[in-house]
Amino acid sequence: MAGKHGKVTTKVDTSTNAPSDGLSLAGIIIGVIGCVIITASSVYTALKMGALPWPTIFTSITALVLLRACGHRSLNEANVTQIIMSAGSMVAGGLAFTIPGIWMLGMADQVSWVQMLVVALAGTLLGLVCTALIRRRLVEESDLEYPIGVAAAQTLEASQAGGATGLKLALSMLFAGAWSVARDVLGLIPAMLCQLPIPGVAFGLYNSPMMLSVGFLVGGAAVAFWFAGALVANMGIIWGGTTAGLWDLATAQAIVSSLGMGLMMGSGLGVVVRDVIPKAFGYLTGKGASSDTKAARTANPLVLLVLAAGSAALLYLGLGLSWQATAVILALGFVTTIMSAQSVGQTGIDPMEIFGLIVLLAIAALGERSQVRLFFVAGVIAVACGLGGDVMSDFKTGQLIGTNPRQMWWGQVIGALLGTVVSVAVMVALLGAYGPGAFGPGQQFVSAQASVVATMVSGIPNVPAFAAGIVAGIALHCLGLPSMMLGLGVYLPFYMSLSAPIGAAVKLVYDKLAGGKARSGELDHNDTGIVVASGLLGGESIVGVIIALVTVVTGLLG
Repeated sequence: MAGKHGKVTTKVDTSTNAPSDGLSLAGIIIGVIGCVIITASSVYTALKMGALPWPTIFTSITALVLLRACGHRSLNEANVTQIIMSAGSMVAGGLAFTIPGIWMLGMADQVSWVQMLVVALAGTLLGLVCTALIRRRLVEESDLEYPIGVAAAQTLEASQAGGATGLKLALSMLFAGAWSVARDVLGLIPAMLCQLPIPGVAFGLYNSPMMLSVGFLVGGAAVAFWFAGALVANMGIIWGGTTAGLWDLATAQAIVSSLGMGLMMGSGLGVVVRDVIPKAFGYLTGKGASSDTKAARTANPLVLLVLAAGSAALLYLGLGLSWQATAVILALGFVTTIMSAQSVGQTGIDPMEIFGLIVLLAIAALGERSQVRLFFVAGVIAVACGLGGDVMSDFKTGQLIGTNPRQMWWGQVIGALLGTVVSVAVMVALLGAYGPGAFGPGQQFVSAQASVVATMVSGIPNVPAFAAGIVAGIALHCLGLPSMMLGLGVYLPFYMSLSAPIGAAVKLVYDKLAGGKARSGELDHNDTGIVVASGLLGGESIVGVIIALVTVVTGLLG
């Protein structure tokens, strides 16, 4: 999640670029290796933290540093390389925010890795087709700001001098990885600090570089609302309410979980109400569009037709959906991808699982009764929307620095298709290592968004609290307040919400001590902070995946 950036009025200096220097063999190799690492860590982060920070700035810096080490200095090449590296993370988010809900409902034995792969692939193909069709209209001919894409363009420009960026990134990742091994494998340091025995409240500090990094990267008002939600839920509703005799502990926890889910869903609906619907018609029906708005400028129409047909075949044959449901998913997938692109363009936020829920409810209304297939529907749409938001931000970066749109789109194809395989493999490994009971509220992997989907499919614990959360989430978002973060604070275990503000406080101190304007051509202190925080986040999440893989292998061998 990112704050909004001012609108850019001048383009980045592209004097070292040529229109055709984006997609290269070195960039593809670096991008593929980075995609595997970023996608794997994104699955772990999304499941563990209930959030997925945009990797774009991190991958932009990493791509440029590695390419410079190979003697390549083109910003276009760095941009396409970072696109390959980051595309899989959004596929990972779409799966992690939906599919684990199946495990929470005790239906893990009804889902195979093949079906998960079909879900990821169908959503990826749909997302690639939709973004190719809407790129020109929503990037070049609209007033959408795309703050993530703008920040990436500015970062690429500022990062050309490079300096010690690569060393900072490597050292921070090594530190976080070593810390995780000492905590989770060797048991040399505790996982929890400052614990207090408060009934129903997981009070303590989570000893996690990744959690501190999330707080650092999110920062400011968003973390304040996150922590406020945690205080209201845990110290107010659970501890205060039960102490005052207003309700028992089980009722308090049902209220908290339902309220948190309602706030998160309301926030996503607020995006639709405030940011999408008012401008949707105008973005799609602009007058006087020239003939070069055809999708062929981004991708060959025949290629798009094949991808669309492939997505339809996967839905109909691979997932067993009816042809009516398949047609509706394709149509609504296009609409929700537009919603996702507009949301990211205006706010930098992509509530992909909420768009998945919208289509899920539509398919349920058509008569689909299989809970597993409804999860599949949500997963397909979440992947398509997650990829759509990522693709459109990247197109904005390319518009600013002059990267060829077709080369960017093919970079997305490479990264997204690889990401489908990696994300499914990591989810299967985590499930095999920890079992389905490790996913859900209060468990090792909180999987907050997937729990919301599971609740909508199976039934809401406290309907009044859920309804109140939806209304409050929509209202707060329309007022410009981060209701999604408030909902996360209500929903997540208190120890996570107590740890994140420490990271935000570190950012405040860091900004104060390291303040000052950036020197020409060098990373400023804020970019350096992003590099270190991203390294800490990536180091712990990657080691977490490795530990899970080792657990699976040793279990099979044993």
